[in-house]
Amino acid sequence: MNRTPRLVVAATASTLTLALALTGCGRSDEAGTPADSAGSITDGPATGTLEVWAMGTEGELLPELAEQFEADNPDVTVNVTPVPWESSTEKINTAIATGEVPDVLQVGTTLMSGFVGLDGLAPTPDGIDSAAFFPGAWDTTVVDGTSYGVPWYVETRVLYYRTDLAEESGQEPPQTWADLTDFAAGLQDAGAEHGIALQTRGNSTALMYLPFYWQAGGEIMDDADEFTLDSDAQVKALTYYSSFMRDGLAPPVLVEDEKVANFIDGDLGSFVSGPWERANLLTTAGDDFADSFGVVPLPSDETTASFIGGSNLAVLADAANPDSAWKFVQFATDPAVQVDWFGTSNDLPAVQASWDDPALADNESVAVYEGALETARSTPAIPAWSEIEHELDLIIEQVIAGDLTPEEAAAQMQEAATSIGTGLD
Repeated sequence: MNRTPRLVVAATASTLTLALALTGCGRSDEAGTPADSAGSITDGPATGTLEVWAMGTEGELLPELAEQFEADNPDVTVNVTPVPWESSTEKINTAIATGEVPDVLQVGTTLMSGFVGLDGLAPTPDGIDSAAFFPGAWDTTVVDGTSYGVPWYVETRVLYYRTDLAEESGQEPPQTWADLTDFAAGLQDAGAEHGIALQTRGNSTALMYLPFYWQAGGEIMDDADEFTLDSDAQVKALTYYSSFMRDGLAPPVLVEDEKVANFIDGDLGSFVSGPWERANLLTTAGDDFADSFGVVPLPSDETTASFIGGSNLAVLADAANPDSAWKFVQFATDPAVQVDWFGTSNDLPAVQASWDDPALADNESVAVYEGALETARSTPAIPAWSEIEHELDLIIEQVIAGDLTPEEAAAQMQEAATSIGTGLD
């Protein structure tokens, strides 16, 4: 566990002294300090008007963070526009097409490449220290070798399990693939109808499956940006993943809406999910239920891996006030501000140094995530990824249903990805 403090460059707006290359254009003189003719950002506090779009819960809570930024920068006004996740992509695409964009934008990690493909995001200034962030989180900002944002908050997938069933079965939490199979069988023997639940169909099935592929040693693309989906690791991972459904340890068709209720009732022994699930469980079953379940990292095979998600903060290529926009981004990713934001939103910090703070270091409910985040992986940041992921969803579903062998599925995955391409050509 890496607890070496590493500071983000220019921790607060008041100390910002970087000369940063920016590509934005000025909305007006009233919008704030524009990038100068040399494309550098000025010293001193942020000024002018700053438009920020944020999604979901973050959009509702961000005004509190904006007030702190305004207090540090009395001559800036931050306007936060909450945007529903469901309509965010269409709204952002329209904004980029018309040039009527905000200055700062919250971007889901898997959506970065699409907006870059529209020339919508400005490159990240060189002065920002990429080493301050979890490596997998930083990777989500990089498209075709260039970073276009800064990780804001992160999430990764872990194993939730019923502690009472584990105790009754006499088993410790699993550390290997073989352990997980035995663990699920033991939970089932202890009374659960199913020992584990894994996604079997629909959107994002691939995101549930891919950690197993990475654990088996698989890679989605090689260093030459060629797809490498038809591999022995793919066959191994598909065989292992589908074995839970084939052997009756997991529901053959998972009904996502029933998962939490079944877990609380003890009909489900374990499932894979992210940090938001703890609050969901306690809201549904009450705070006392916290003693009824445990959370551990996903087991490993050839290596350890999980999926890393979350959101980044990006500055738009056509931002009217890029100078203040980057200052706001750096303020939001200051280690201390990230800790405050965790207290406000429960979002896990993307900055590793924030995890040294007692608010996180002494919090047993989030401790498991720090280790998992250090080896968590992201999907390729290529414009065509969403199309490829959809094809993978369908192919994995056919393997689980028994309509494709793992060997056939691996070949089809490679063919589909190669046919679609990266979108970077």
